[in-house]
Amino acid sequence: MNFVDWEPVYERLLADFGYDRAGDERARDILADLTRSGGSDANPGALDPEATGAFDTVDGATVAVVGAAPGLVDEVERVAAADLVFAASTAADVCLDAGIGVDCMVTDLDKNPGTARELTREGVPVAAHAHGDNVPAVREWVPQFDSDWTLPTTQAAPVGGVRNYGGFTDGDRAAFLADAFGAEELLFVGWAFDDPDVTPAKARKLRWAERLLYWLETRRGERFGVLDGRRESLVLP
Repeated sequence: MNFVDWEPVYERLLADFGYDRAGDERARDILADLTRSGGSDANPGALDPEATGAFDTVDGATVAVVGAAPGLVDEVERVAAADLVFAASTAADVCLDAGIGVDCMVTDLDKNPGTARELTREGVPVAAHAHGDNVPAVREWVPQFDSDWTLPTTQAAPVGGVRNYGGFTDGDRAAFLADAFGAEELLFVGWAFDDPDVTPAKARKLRWAERLLYWLETRRGERFGVLDGRRESLVLP
C-alpha cells in the first residue's frame, strides 16, 4: 500500500473519529526511536522484511487472517486450510491454545502484549502498531520485544523503519499486511462485524474494518467470503 493511496482514507478516518494526526505522528516517532539501533533512519533496529526475507513465504500463499471474534474458538480449525496464519491480537492466543502455529501477530498492544513479546522471542514476526492513544503501552512493551522480529507500523506517514501497509483495526491491518507481501488468497476466520457485545466505539471501528476489506478485495480483484451478504450496504472508503 502506497501512502499516497492510503492517505485520503486515513484523513477520512481522522475526521470520522476525531483523532489527532499529530498524536499518531508522535506515537510513530516514539516507536521509531524505540526500535532504532543505529541512531539514524538508515539503520533501524526493527525487522526489515525486504532485507531479511521474513515474509517471503507469503508470496503466492493462502493466508488465514484470524480475527478475535468470540466465536473464533469454535471455528479455529478452519485455519488448517491455509498455508500461513496472521492473527490479530488475542486471536493469537486462541490459535496457540489450539496447537496452531502463528506466522505473524498484528497488535496495537491493548490486550495481550505478553503474547507478542514471547512470539518475537521465538522468532515470530509481530507487527506492533503505534497510534495516538497507545503511547504508554508502546513505551512499556516494545523495549521488551526482540527487535529482530518486531515490525513497527503506523497509520500515519511511514518514517525510517516504521511502515504503513494500510488498515485500521488489528484484523484488517493483518489482511493488508498479507496483501502487501503477495498473498494469493485471504481466508477469514474468527470475524464478527455485528458483535452485539462490543461498545459503540468498537462497533464503528468494525464498520470501518468492513469498508476497508471491501476496498482491499476490490483492489485485489478477489471476493472475501467474510463480506458475502454485506457488500450491498457497503461503500468504498
